[in-house]
Amino acid sequence: MKLSRIFQILVPKDTKFFELFEKDVENLVVGAALFVKLVNENDTALQVETIKKIKEIENIGDDITHNIFKELNQTFITPFDREDINQLAATLDDVLDCINGSAQRIKMFKPHHLIPEFGKIAELIYDACNELKVAIKELKNLKHPEKITESCIRVNYIENQVDEMYHTAISSLFETQTNAIELIKLKEIAATMEKATDKAEDVSDVIKTIIIKNA
Repeated sequence: MKLSRIFQILVPKDTKFFELFEKDVENLVVGAALFVKLVNENDTALQVETIKKIKEIENIGDDITHNIFKELNQTFITPFDREDINQLAATLDDVLDCINGSAQRIKMFKPHHLIPEFGKIAELIYDACNELKVAIKELKNLKHPEKITESCIRVNYIENQVDEMYHTAISSLFETQTNAIELIKLKEIAATMEKATDKAEDVSDVIKTIIIKNA
């Protein structure tokens, strides 16, 4: 058994990392909910306001990520491997970056219409973030990882759904969209949205690694 693992067993776990990760994923869920609101909003002024709020949430996420890295540099004994803490913080940040990136592209490109698939994909992004929230809140209790594993499996399933929906949407755009500029705009937004669930799956992979190492 690794010496670091022995220390983790003998020394009481510092709860600050769990608290920071829970705060981080709760912030992520807020950002995902705002994105759902954005893609279902037809009023331009309200869209702009929601995009602004998403950016604020992304800034909060950056601050939390910075605090996690700061604590990591200052803490000798961590609740699980330092590399996994680093990866979990980074991948959670990536998901929110993709959500904000999608919102910013809507702001920059100003497409004439958002296709119906955007609403469905946004809902699935929100669902994936909620599953990550469930999993991360359970990390304090690694003796019973079943609930964590179930949420990670659901995130993987959601990623597959979004992947199929993305390709169907792009195929439909090429068949029906006669304005090449609009097609490019919508394709770029869709690609960034699809990437959000790819990143959510990356988070679930890190969580699964943590479970395996601490089994």
